Amino acid sequence: MPLAKIVYASMTGNTEEIADIVAEELENLGMDVEKDECTQVDAEDFKDADLCIVATYTYDDGELPDEIVDFYEDLQELDLANKIFGVVGSGDTFYEEFCKSVDDFVAAFEKTGAKQGASSVKVDLAAEEEDIQHLEKFAKTLVEQLN
Repeated sequence: MPLAKIVYASMTGNTEEIADIVAEELENLGMDVEKDECTQVDAEDFKDADLCIVATYTYDDGELPDEIVDFYEDLQELDLANKIFGVVGSGDTFYEEFCKSVDDFVAAFEKTGAKQGASSVKVDLAAEEEDIQHLEKFAKTLVEQLN
């Protein structure tokens, strides 16, 4: 069974909830899913996965969360050619740089040679019904890219 690895950073629980929504949909689509908090895993762990997914929040005005910086830096050193990636996250539209960490991770994955399998999903604070639909579509699109 194909493996999806989701690595997340969450301060308020919003981003963990986003990761849970994606994980549940991937399981519904027949994927094996491992979901881990970013300080509990190494970027190298993505080498064992078919789908590599990061769920991150954006701190303050466009900053990566402190706890995911090491993971972010290590990720850029990897060769993930033949892997499919996706990035989702939460932010606050109050800030000028809305969900910038999502874009930062897309750029980091691109350095690895991995292929973006679905457009990123950016959620303003907590996931509402429309966001949940976008996250489920994100998961479906990623799985379709595997086939």
